[in-house]
Amino acid sequence: MVQSIPVEILRGLYLGVLTGIIPALVSAGLGFVFKYFTGVSIPGFGVVVFALAIAGANGGLLALGDASLTDGQHGVALTVAILVVLMLSLYAHAQGDKLGGTLPKRITFKSLRERTLSGEVVELVGGRRRVTVTVAGEVDDIEGYPPLPPALRTELREGEWEFPADVPLSELETRLAERLRTDYGLAEATVSLDERARATLAAAPPVGSLSKRLSPGQRAVSVETLVPTGVARGESVTLRTADRSVDGTVVAVRAAEPTASSSPTPDTDDDAESDESEDEEKPTVAPAAPVAAGGEGRLTVAVDRPGAEALLSADAPQVVVRSRGTRREFELTRLLRQAGRRVQRLSIRADSALDGTTLGDASVRDAYDVAVLAVRRDRWRFAPRGDTRLAAGDELFVVGSPAALASLEEVVA
Repeated sequence: MVQSIPVEILRGLYLGVLTGIIPALVSAGLGFVFKYFTGVSIPGFGVVVFALAIAGANGGLLALGDASLTDGQHGVALTVAILVVLMLSLYAHAQGDKLGGTLPKRITFKSLRERTLSGEVVELVGGRRRVTVTVAGEVDDIEGYPPLPPALRTELREGEWEFPADVPLSELETRLAERLRTDYGLAEATVSLDERARATLAAAPPVGSLSKRLSPGQRAVSVETLVPTGVARGESVTLRTADRSVDGTVVAVRAAEPTASSSPTPDTDDDAESDESEDEEKPTVAPAAPVAAGGEGRLTVAVDRPGAEALLSADAPQVVVRSRGTRREFELTRLLRQAGRRVQRLSIRADSALDGTTLGDASVRDAYDVAVLAVRRDRWRFAPRGDTRLAAGDELFVVGSPAALASLEEVVA
């Protein structure tokens, strides 16, 4: 007796799911294994043939229990069952192939614990994967610290920061916290990121900016004296009194004129609105270090305790600026540029040529004609040896010609 078409379709769906589970699992497993270990995808025709062979074996076993399956009355059901088996197998193979292509080749317990960014928030900028971090919700205060000023809280909440996307979220959290402390002078900052690069931020306002610039055992003393023109913070000076000479370091100086970032305090609401409109039109200029105008002025110097006592009892000591010479790192950079070499920072991309290898095995110096000055992961490693193992997310500081650096950047980043 011939069944109705709807019944036959339902019967075919049932048989297709029943007999297609094993072919789908096998197709997914083969697709994953081939893609993961060889990087080659099994052709769709091969998946179809293999799935039909396994489904035929399953159907034969089912026919032993129900002989009516082999009758010509169930042609529609068998056709639907075959289509279901093929669709399940092709879909499972596609998912297995996709998993084999995205799963890292070297898996460690640390990498399994690391959270990663969602692919939707990663942007390709100049051939590099970048992510823009924004703040989700309000900026919280940190217990034990004063609350944030409203203006600073608003600036942090509306801020955006760009970072490489090829590092774990834990590393991004550390980098963002360090950047906030540096850019805004925060006393403390804690950051928690989710997979969509949204940061939950808690911060403490800058406190004791002058005392943070003093080494243990030093004192800051302000003196009224004749200040040489051009003295800035960080200068090494000698203060001469009638009895002795005191060596110290300038930690604060009265500027020659207001810096580009400073603006007079408004007296009225109209002035405030005018200043706001001008700030919107003009770009923000980074504040410059205060420089003394010269002549009679005030200088704040960090000295030891005996020197502080001597300066407090002296009247208008003489200021002599000492030479610090040429800083060696600047001199080295100048020499490298004269030789046609540049220093560049590169971040190792996952699955790149250097991921999981050592500097010696990669033969960076011979293959790319560059020298690795330092490697940064959890800490700095200067002048790394050949047995230093590299991993995705490591930062390399390399020196070489522009062409050699560009060649290495294509492979690494």
